[in-house]
Amino acid sequence: METKEAIMGFSQSEKIKTLILWINHNLEISPALPEAEKKGADRLIRTNVHMLSNEIQLGERVAAGFNWGDVKKHVEKAIVMMNSGIEQDTSHHLTQALTHVTTIGQRSMTLLREKGLI
Repeated sequence: METKEAIMGFSQSEKIKTLILWINHNLEISPALPEAEKKGADRLIRTNVHMLSNEIQLGERVAAGFNWGDVKKHVEKAIVMMNSGIEQDTSHHLTQALTHVTTIGQRSMTLLREKGLI
């Protein structure tokens, strides 16, 4: 794996982790919102889930040496759970995706450390 790919993998992993944490947090607080605000919150969460999917696809293109498939698989399962109205299971799958994307970030950092770049 080349340095550029490791840098891009690290960058994408950080963006994806941030999105996953943001989505999970908002899924947790959404049920406590007043009824009038839930529809807007749902739209915002769904928009960010689609952004998350796009960022994973970008990661696959710019850092193909990493296993983005497991991240993608869990995000797709989370989307199915959201569309089925089972938000509590959505969080589980997003947490699984977070585990996999953290591994990508760690692998990237290890390679960059070995090359003396960080």
